[in-house]
Amino acid sequence: MASKGFIELLRFADLARARKSGRHGGQESDWQGVVFEIGGQRLVAPMGQVSEILTMPEFTSLPLVKPWMIGIANIRGRLLPLTDLSEFLQVPSRLAQMSQRKVIVIDHDNVFSGLLVDQVLGIEQFTRDEYRPETLEYNSPFSPYNHGKFFKDEQDWYIFMPSLLVQDLQYADAAL
Repeated sequence: MASKGFIELLRFADLARARKSGRHGGQESDWQGVVFEIGGQRLVAPMGQVSEILTMPEFTSLPLVKPWMIGIANIRGRLLPLTDLSEFLQVPSRLAQMSQRKVIVIDHDNVFSGLLVDQVLGIEQFTRDEYRPETLEYNSPFSPYNHGKFFKDEQDWYIFMPSLLVQDLQYADAAL
């Protein structure tokens, strides 16, 4: 199925980087996530909550919806609601053209939805020892969907949980 294709390519690219850097193909990793950026903030979503990554598909706009609900696309016979995550979180996107952005598709608890983000950077692997229960600042627009961070390579990798987003009543209510 094509839905797993892009994620598999990212995984293979990570395996190649692992071999080149001396890691043993990520065998010591306990957790994998899809790294993406939105409004200059780098986040990582659990692999188990991301079903695929898409380039911006053709879509149909919907009437009487909130501005962050940009439309609906037909993805292999399934209707995919498209949400501009930067608009929903009120964070300015760093890319002006929508066509340059990527869509992270989530399929969680009967919610099939596409989250428009600035860019997808790849897959990163982490160990349990790198996890920290520290969250983003409480006033960050990402904090309600944050579940700690990983500290690796002298960087913070904050975890974005799509499962928390789909439970948010404001996200579920896209109608005007």
